[in-house]
Amino acid sequence: MSGSRAAIRYAKAVLSLATDQKSAEVVNSDMKSIAKAIAESEDLNQMLQSPVVRSSDKKAVLLAVFKDANVATTNLFDTLITNKRLPLLNDVALSYVHLYDELRGSQVATVTTAIPLTEDLKTKVLAKVKELTGKDAEVENIIDESILGGFILRVGDIQYNASISNKLDKLKREFTLN
Repeated sequence: MSGSRAAIRYAKAVLSLATDQKSAEVVNSDMKSIAKAIAESEDLNQMLQSPVVRSSDKKAVLLAVFKDANVATTNLFDTLITNKRLPLLNDVALSYVHLYDELRGSQVATVTTAIPLTEDLKTKVLAKVKELTGKDAEVENIIDESILGGFILRVGDIQYNASISNKLDKLKREFTLN
């Protein structure tokens, strides 16, 4: 738990600095690409977590991979290295994106469907999320053929399950209880 608290503190500090420098949006983009790169590359993740790899090598790799990163982002690398907290980089990046979205009054609406959402359906989902929460949202579409049809909408702590598989499960439970 202390790791996640530390990550949030670093993320708040970077967000504050980036906001003061009017570069919060650019740094948000950097943090999204850092989180995505770490999630997609097991080698990068292991290198960051490894106590055997020298800090100077880790910094060189980060600067090479994220060569277009904002100054605030590269300063974060330095700070995490100095404080021996570089393994927290992914958590810091994810926390920053979350804090930035909160600051903007935005959120991510995860919609799980059996087939990809059309632009028309995305627009309807965004309107419904705005109606329910009063906040703007970005739609993240997850394809899961096991739900058969319908959708599962998740925004923050709210989940609405209108999938066919959920309805079939309910029917199955009703028949087995009677």
